[in-house]
Amino acid sequence: MIVGVPKEIKQDEYRAAMAPAGVDLLTKAGHQVLIETNAGTESGITDEAYRAAGATITPTHADVFARADLIVKVKEPLESEFGLFRPGQCLFTYLHLAADRKLTDALLKARVFGIAYETVELPGGIKPILTPMSEIAGRMSIQEGAKYLERPQEGKGILLGGVPGVAPANVLILGGGIVGTYAARVAAALGARVTVMDVNLARLQYLADILPENVTTIASNPYTIREQVQEADLLVGAVLVTGARAPRLVTRDMLKTMRRRSVLVDVAIDQGGCIETSRPTTHTKPVFVEEGIVHYCVTNMPGAVPRTATYGLTNSTLPYILAIANLGPGEAALADEPLAKGINIRDGSIVHPAVRQAFEA
Repeated sequence: MIVGVPKEIKQDEYRAAMAPAGVDLLTKAGHQVLIETNAGTESGITDEAYRAAGATITPTHADVFARADLIVKVKEPLESEFGLFRPGQCLFTYLHLAADRKLTDALLKARVFGIAYETVELPGGIKPILTPMSEIAGRMSIQEGAKYLERPQEGKGILLGGVPGVAPANVLILGGGIVGTYAARVAAALGARVTVMDVNLARLQYLADILPENVTTIASNPYTIREQVQEADLLVGAVLVTGARAPRLVTRDMLKTMRRRSVLVDVAIDQGGCIETSRPTTHTKPVFVEEGIVHYCVTNMPGAVPRTATYGLTNSTLPYILAIANLGPGEAALADEPLAKGINIRDGSIVHPAVRQAFEA
């Protein structure tokens, strides 16, 4: 099979979809790997490193799409790429279709076999490809939130961990999954007073057992969210419903009760955001202020640390890429139930239940 890795064109996306180790494994298995020129430059990977691993360096974006049977990306295709799709071509990337009608329609029209990283799911709800990027986003949510709490960044001018004699910041994390867990760990390590909210009481019990004593867990419902939001200096939206649009947990009216120049980081923005006032931002222009609250809503947070993220992503995607290349997407999905759950679009139809429900609503 011909596997193509185009250079990412989303604004401020510095990751690459494959490290040289992936090229080496695929070519030794008898596959051809096309890498667009400079696809790995921002991750510190040269064209020469890819060539040494066995890749063919391809000069144009269009040529990768025209020749490859399997396109492997990091982020969802943009409108300028819609015309490059071919019927039967397999696309393996983060898709987030529930929040993107235009992309969904384009994939359906082109009859692309679309497999989404974020819906590949192991038993127990573990998402092996989403997890490493969620770990990065969780850590970064606190790193970025702490920065934007600084007064020169429009924040209220509060140090997350305080100092002796001065209280630390209150950090509220909505969602106790991977993003929320790593956010809580970092915030707690910095000395903040941390509250994690989730609807899953068993998950809260687990988090209470593993997280430090300065982390409190509270069952999530509209009433308790409304109470906690009022006290938050930093609010992190970390909710996820697999394949579906993120639920709106924080309303504009709730935001009005927060103290001015508090900060929110909506990590769920890829799936539409869990805060009513959120809208997508970029690393170039990461924040805006609405209702007196600093909003950080970057849709590709791990893209800011590509030297870490590219290798972490390759580690998780490579077994699935190899299976698709060896068997074809249909047979690979039949042989691997977690991969089958990753299929969002096939033969001109939406097949993932949560994505289908998002457009039927």
